[in-house]
Amino acid sequence: MPYELLIGDCFSAAHNLRQYKGKCEHLHGHNWRVDLRLAGEKVGDDGMLLDFVEAKRLLAEVIEDLDHAYLNEIPPFDTINPSSENLARVIAERVAERLPAGVRLASVTTWESDRCAATYRPDATAK
Repeated sequence: MPYELLIGDCFSAAHNLRQYKGKCEHLHGHNWRVDLRLAGEKVGDDGMLLDFVEAKRLLAEVIEDLDHAYLNEIPPFDTINPSSENLARVIAERVAERLPAGVRLASVTTWESDRCAATYRPDATAK
Protein backbone atom coordinates (compact mmCIF):
# COMPACT_ATOMS: atom_id res chain seq x y z
CA MET A 1 0.00 0.00 0.00
CA PRO A 2 1.62 3.25 -1.04
CA TYR A 3 -0.20 5.46 1.48
CA GLU A 4 -0.16 5.08 5.24
CA LEU A 5 -1.50 7.30 8.02
CA LEU A 6 -0.42 7.18 11.65
CA ILE A 7 -2.81 8.41 14.35
CA GLY A 8 -2.17 8.34 18.09
CA ASP A 9 -4.32 8.72 21.17
CA CYS A 10 -4.14 7.88 24.88
CA PHE A 11 -6.33 6.55 27.67
CA SER A 12 -5.87 5.47 31.28
CA ALA A 13 -7.11 2.12 32.53
CA ALA A 14 -6.50 -0.55 35.14
CA HIS A 15 -6.21 -4.30 34.66
CA ASN A 16 -4.72 -7.43 36.11
CA LEU A 17 -3.37 -10.34 34.13
CA ARG A 18 -4.93 -13.74 34.67
CA GLN A 19 -2.80 -16.89 34.70
CA TYR A 20 0.29 -14.77 35.36
CA LYS A 21 2.80 -15.30 38.13
CA GLY A 22 4.31 -11.97 39.11
CA LYS A 23 3.46 -8.39 39.95
CA CYS A 24 1.13 -7.94 36.97
CA GLU A 25 -1.32 -10.52 38.34
CA HIS A 26 -2.29 -7.80 40.83
CA LEU A 27 -4.51 -4.85 40.00
CA HIS A 28 -2.46 -2.05 38.41
CA GLY A 29 -2.92 0.68 35.84
CA HIS A 30 -1.32 2.20 32.78
CA ASN A 31 -1.50 5.39 30.81
CA TRP A 32 -1.94 3.56 27.51
CA ARG A 33 -0.87 5.03 24.20
CA VAL A 34 -2.47 3.68 21.03
CA ASP A 35 -0.87 4.07 17.60
CA LEU A 36 -3.21 3.35 14.69
CA ARG A 37 -1.84 2.81 11.18
CA LEU A 38 -4.23 3.00 8.24
CA ALA A 39 -3.30 2.19 4.65
CA GLY A 40 -4.68 2.54 1.15
CA GLU A 41 -3.85 2.36 -2.52
CA LYS A 42 -4.94 5.83 -3.56
CA VAL A 43 -6.02 9.20 -2.28
CA GLY A 44 -9.26 10.95 -3.10
CA ASP A 45 -9.73 14.10 -5.15
CA ASP A 46 -8.88 16.04 -1.97
CA GLY A 47 -5.42 14.43 -1.91
CA MET A 48 -6.16 12.49 1.30
CA LEU A 49 -6.50 8.81 2.08
CA LEU A 50 -8.67 9.75 5.05
CA ASP A 51 -8.98 13.11 6.78
CA PHE A 52 -6.94 13.07 10.03
CA VAL A 53 -9.94 14.55 11.83
CA GLU A 54 -12.06 11.54 10.82
CA ALA A 55 -9.30 9.04 11.67
CA LYS A 56 -8.82 10.59 15.12
CA ARG A 57 -12.59 10.54 15.69
CA LEU A 58 -12.77 6.82 14.81
CA LEU A 59 -9.97 5.92 17.23
CA ALA A 60 -11.38 8.11 20.02
CA GLU A 61 -14.80 6.47 19.57
CA VAL A 62 -13.27 2.99 19.95
CA ILE A 63 -11.20 3.71 23.05
CA GLU A 64 -13.78 5.90 24.80
CA ASP A 65 -15.26 3.05 26.86
CA LEU A 66 -11.76 1.88 27.89
CA ASP A 67 -10.75 5.19 29.44
CA HIS A 68 -10.68 5.19 33.25
CA ALA A 69 -12.08 1.67 33.31
CA TYR A 70 -11.15 -1.63 34.88
CA LEU A 71 -10.52 -3.60 31.69
CA ASN A 72 -11.20 -6.99 33.28
CA GLU A 73 -14.87 -5.99 33.62
CA ILE A 74 -15.36 -4.85 30.00
CA PRO A 75 -16.22 -7.38 27.26
CA PRO A 76 -14.34 -9.14 25.81
CA PHE A 77 -11.74 -8.71 28.57
CA ASP A 78 -14.14 -10.15 31.11
CA THR A 79 -13.37 -13.51 29.45
CA ILE A 80 -9.99 -13.00 27.71
CA ASN A 81 -6.82 -11.72 29.31
CA PRO A 82 -6.50 -7.91 29.03
CA SER A 83 -2.91 -8.17 27.78
CA SER A 84 -1.35 -5.55 25.53
CA GLU A 85 -1.56 -8.04 22.65
CA ASN A 86 -5.28 -8.70 23.12
CA LEU A 87 -5.96 -5.01 23.64
CA ALA A 88 -4.24 -4.18 20.32
CA ARG A 89 -6.28 -6.86 18.49
CA VAL A 90 -9.62 -5.79 19.96
CA ILE A 91 -9.00 -2.12 19.17
CA ALA A 92 -7.93 -3.11 15.64
CA GLU A 93 -11.09 -5.12 15.04
CA ARG A 94 -13.31 -2.34 16.32
CA VAL A 95 -11.59 0.31 14.19
CA ALA A 96 -11.59 -1.90 11.07
CA GLU A 97 -15.36 -2.29 11.10
CA ARG A 98 -15.77 1.51 11.04
CA LEU A 99 -13.41 2.31 8.15
CA PRO A 100 -14.68 3.63 4.82
CA ALA A 101 -14.10 1.77 1.56
CA GLY A 102 -10.55 2.04 0.25
CA VAL A 103 -8.99 2.36 3.71
CA ARG A 104 -7.71 -0.67 5.58
CA LEU A 105 -6.24 -1.13 9.01
CA ALA A 106 -2.48 -1.81 8.78
CA SER A 107 -1.73 -2.16 12.50
CA VAL A 108 -2.50 -1.11 16.04
CA THR A 109 0.22 -0.73 18.66
CA THR A 110 -0.67 -0.45 22.34
CA TRP A 111 1.96 1.04 24.60
CA GLU A 112 1.59 0.26 28.31
CA SER A 113 4.74 2.25 29.08
CA ASP A 114 7.39 4.23 27.22
CA ARG A 115 9.38 1.02 26.79
CA CYS A 116 6.79 -1.75 26.33
CA ALA A 117 4.35 -2.16 23.46
CA ALA A 118 2.51 -4.82 21.47
CA THR A 119 1.50 -4.57 17.81
CA TYR A 120 -1.32 -6.37 16.00
CA ARG A 121 -1.27 -6.58 12.20
CA PRO A 122 -4.44 -8.21 10.81
CA ASP A 123 -2.83 -9.05 7.44
CA ALA A 124 -0.08 -11.00 9.21
CA THR A 125 -2.69 -13.58 10.26
CA ALA A 126 -4.15 -14.08 6.76
CA LYS A 127 -2.57 -16.97 4.86
